[in-house]
Amino acid sequence: MAKTVVIDPITRIEGHGKISIYLNDGNEVDDVRFHVVEFRGFEKFCEGRPMAEMAGITARICGICPVSHLLASAKTGDKILAVKVPPAADKLRRLMNLAQITQSHALSFFHLSSPDFLLGWDSNPATRNIFGLIAADPDLARGGIRLRQFGQQILEILGGKKIHSAWAVPGGVRSPISEEGRSWIRDRLPESRATAEHALNLFKRLLDQFQDEVQAFGNFPSLFMGLVTRNGEWEHYDGVLRFRDSEGKIVADNLSEDNYKDFIGEAVENWSYLKFPYYKPLGYPEGMYRVGPLARLNVCDRIGTPDADRELQEMRDRSGGKAVTSSFFYHYARLVEILAAIEKIEQLVDDPDVVSPRTRAIADINSLEGIGVSEAPRGTLFHHYQVDENGLIKKVNLIIATGQNNLAMNKTVTQIAKHYIKGSEIPEGMLNRVEAGIRAFDPCLSCSTHAAGQMPLHVQLIAADGTVLNEVYRN
Repeated sequence: MAKTVVIDPITRIEGHGKISIYLNDGNEVDDVRFHVVEFRGFEKFCEGRPMAEMAGITARICGICPVSHLLASAKTGDKILAVKVPPAADKLRRLMNLAQITQSHALSFFHLSSPDFLLGWDSNPATRNIFGLIAADPDLARGGIRLRQFGQQILEILGGKKIHSAWAVPGGVRSPISEEGRSWIRDRLPESRATAEHALNLFKRLLDQFQDEVQAFGNFPSLFMGLVTRNGEWEHYDGVLRFRDSEGKIVADNLSEDNYKDFIGEAVENWSYLKFPYYKPLGYPEGMYRVGPLARLNVCDRIGTPDADRELQEMRDRSGGKAVTSSFFYHYARLVEILAAIEKIEQLVDDPDVVSPRTRAIADINSLEGIGVSEAPRGTLFHHYQVDENGLIKKVNLIIATGQNNLAMNKTVTQIAKHYIKGSEIPEGMLNRVEAGIRAFDPCLSCSTHAAGQMPLHVQLIAADGTVLNEVYRN
């Protein structure tokens, strides 16, 4: 008879999900599926809307990632207008994206994941959260909150709102940064840098305790994809696409988002609303690839700022100098990227272009199709629009970072379940480790499947004959 166990609190990821763990006749884990079970359909209901509204509409996909969609949509609009944005707009958009990366990575590391590292995988779930972290290490928790506030405040300084601003538009941005805003950023940079460096040093000290997780949390060969500059530096807003393999070899380089259909395919399965993108030349599912902070640090040759480059080299040294293949290192990569973002914000805030009033190129519809790409905190984000002569949307395709990690997330939870599940029991610590394997990718299921609400994770343990041996809900 199936057994149901209700566990509180809800899990620390955003969206709705379900995990099915299938056992073979020997009661060993044979397969695991990470299902995404909600659907909203943003791509469909955008049809018929004016292209100029798309940045504002698609930003509403999610309250965590609005900036990512705002920028990708604005860049797609640039293509449809066939304009080159002014230098001020390019740099201001970059400043906004760096702030978004900072605040989102801070949320992921300090609020969602660090309770596992500092309080323990098997600790009481009622206190294994940000409130438990505040009690255990108030200085670290306070630093994480203020680091996220730093990123969010920059978003408000630029766009007028922390969430869902209408600031980036096709052709550029609506306004430059104020002198008061620049002064505020300068004043907060030293504290933000100190917090990022403290978190990096803490995580590196803890790594020796987590060698089992390093090996079991999504440690497997795959491709990695991300944007780089023409000279191979870390990129988050523009540039060209590059694929590297798990040996560090460049598989494909200087790819344009305009030709993404030549190298990215999108498969579907009947057990999930989340699509399964793959690298076309290798086919499905062999063309599995990963995106996001770990992928960006794997595909680039260097970051281009001194402190982040030093940390990048140390991270690579810890993995033997080749591509870093353990998904547990996504946490490490986020901290390196926060430091890189802070260094680049420091450079941009004093650039004279960011106060220039020339922030927008004005044009009419000059192309009936546009494809924009940008790096969201969670990975590479594509927006693809087709419009009619009046600029009304005829078709939309969104390729979201979490979707591109779908094959890797499924492989990760399979690896974790095979390592930790013995028999028909689902102990709390094992459940949390499966969740932590998903959390390593920092998935945004609302973006990728367009789901709303909280995250009641549902785990089923299924025997070879189809009998449900055990179920665990977080609801």
